[in-house]
Amino acid sequence: MRRSTLALFFLAAFAAAGALHADEGIWLFNQFPKQQVAAKYKIEVTDAFLDHLRLSSVRFHNGGSGSFISANGLLFTNHHVGSECIQAVSTAEHNYMRDGFYARAGAEEQKCPDLEVDVLLGIHDVTGEVKGAAPAGADPAQANRQRKAAMSRLEKECNAKTGNRCDVVKLYSGGEYNLYEYKKYTDIRLVFAPEEDIAAFGGDPDNFTYPRFCLDFALFRAYENGRPAKPLDFLRWSREGVKDNEPIFVSGNPGSTGRLSTMSELYFLYSDVYPLTHMRLSLLVNALDKYAAESPENKRVARENLLLTQNSFKAYSGFMNGLHDSGLMRLKQKEEDKLKQAVASDPALNERYGTAWNEISADYDRYRKFYKEYSLFERFPERASALMQIARAVVRYSEETRKPNGERLREYNDANLPAIEQAIYSTAPVTASMETAVIAEYLRFLRQQMGADDETVKAVLHGLTPEEAAKNYVSTSKLGGVAERKRLTSDAKAVAASQDGMIHLARILDGPARRYRTEYEDGVEAVLNQNSTKLALARFAVYGTNAYPDATFTLRLSYGETKGYPVAITASLPFTTTFDGLFQRATGQDPFKLPPRWASAKDLLDVTTPFNFVSTADTHGGNSGSPTVDAKGEIVGILFDGNMQGLPNRFIYTDVQARSIHVASQAIIEALRKIYHAGRVLDEIGMGGK
Repeated sequence: MRRSTLALFFLAAFAAAGALHADEGIWLFNQFPKQQVAAKYKIEVTDAFLDHLRLSSVRFHNGGSGSFISANGLLFTNHHVGSECIQAVSTAEHNYMRDGFYARAGAEEQKCPDLEVDVLLGIHDVTGEVKGAAPAGADPAQANRQRKAAMSRLEKECNAKTGNRCDVVKLYSGGEYNLYEYKKYTDIRLVFAPEEDIAAFGGDPDNFTYPRFCLDFALFRAYENGRPAKPLDFLRWSREGVKDNEPIFVSGNPGSTGRLSTMSELYFLYSDVYPLTHMRLSLLVNALDKYAAESPENKRVARENLLLTQNSFKAYSGFMNGLHDSGLMRLKQKEEDKLKQAVASDPALNERYGTAWNEISADYDRYRKFYKEYSLFERFPERASALMQIARAVVRYSEETRKPNGERLREYNDANLPAIEQAIYSTAPVTASMETAVIAEYLRFLRQQMGADDETVKAVLHGLTPEEAAKNYVSTSKLGGVAERKRLTSDAKAVAASQDGMIHLARILDGPARRYRTEYEDGVEAVLNQNSTKLALARFAVYGTNAYPDATFTLRLSYGETKGYPVAITASLPFTTTFDGLFQRATGQDPFKLPPRWASAKDLLDVTTPFNFVSTADTHGGNSGSPTVDAKGEIVGILFDGNMQGLPNRFIYTDVQARSIHVASQAIIEALRKIYHAGRVLDEIGMGGK
């Protein structure tokens, strides 16, 4: 009875919230809804405000966001976004993940092996050039290739003209194409990182939950020509900090969403995509757990890999919850039915776009026939394995760079080659034992899904067990050394003739991977693009262009307010936690164990200081590290997570319980000042002194 009452309560709350102007939207900077924000929050969002945020914000190319916070290139992001670098510069003797890191002088700042950050300089509409590359009536597969070739050409021309990174981005399911031009920084150095025990306090059990107590931030510095960079703009720190029921803005790079997905696509995710991915992640978590338990050094080496995999597993669990939520899916069905009815009622629109839904549904039926194989050979092999990533990149680099730019796999076009080369030639350490463990798990999964009699499975295993095969491939490879990678990428014949174990494995997998990728791109993606574009144009015709596109790991701006949320009919969670709550939550046992310097510091701190807080901002994976600013454009926090109730926002936005989770700016200053004595950093961001 109580469950029914609570369900009715939250449905009523959702209905009430829907009647208001909710804080929905992952907005393009060049299409931000200024009037909507002004109407709700009485704030004037000026072009100067937007430019200030855009030029201060950065994209961490490894999958996160951040910002410049000083005139000398100081960068602000999450600890978990920067953990790849923190782990890479650590050793068994100097474990910066465990002990933290602070460079007391510029000479002590540690260079990251392969980190890139990008600042968005401008957005240019190239819809006409991309769509015009495919003549009317062209075969869908040929048209798809022609559009991709045009995108590669535009990127190459922009890069040659400006020297900047240039990416053509598909928006509104192909309704628009924009060229994003970035200034990139590739010399990034670690300045400060707290201990992982406080940065990720609560570990996997607390991930995607609230209340939270994580000091999830780290500081880096961008360099140019061996000197600290002078960014075009940077964010100032708020002296007041975050407050309850106040508007905030979040500038970052959400990775992907499915707000514009049709019901047939959502069903395909529900029935095929997420179950297979969820199973793969679950088994990989188990393999990494087992490996980490074997020794303290294994635990250190595997820590970042394990946390990232656990995070992905839990995220997919939340996405699946959304697809299993009949109430949310009814709302999605109503959205689709409304657009269908509007198109059907207009003869001209119906003639142009009325068949799109059925054609998309048929396309997913075709995809379903080989989705598993496409995932197993093309999408899954590289997950959690540095050697698999390197081996595939070496093999494909040697092949793709011999082709004309417009005929290559999109990721190997000329404009993107510097990023590919930076990844291939990274000096980040490769641990053979962990590589063996994760590759063995992939081979087990491949055999389980394809069957032991599959020709590729037989070629990969060659009569060995997955564990024996993985050990053989890793132990007979020299790809752990950068010199060998450079030798191979410079000589396609050397790659073809190589007896290197990992190169051999990559070549075996590349045959079916390319075959299924071609089948997807020519037989599925081409038709999807054609019909998704029709739906985008139908939406423009019915609703106008004042809408946001799905996320594309490009810079977006969200807004909302700091606000707690109900957890029962008579109970709510406050918008913020405090240092006092942290010490109450600490048990002394992992993952609720405080670092030594924190365990004895309670009397030094103002325990009423806000620690983490929640907001209604519309954020998603990729927003991690996004600066959270107030109406003055000053930092009041940094986004690091969302709650489980917010994960279904991937498909439809709600704000009754769904929340983004941030580290409060006050917590960061309190920790830097009283725990870490980081006067150099505090002075640089204008927060020195008491």
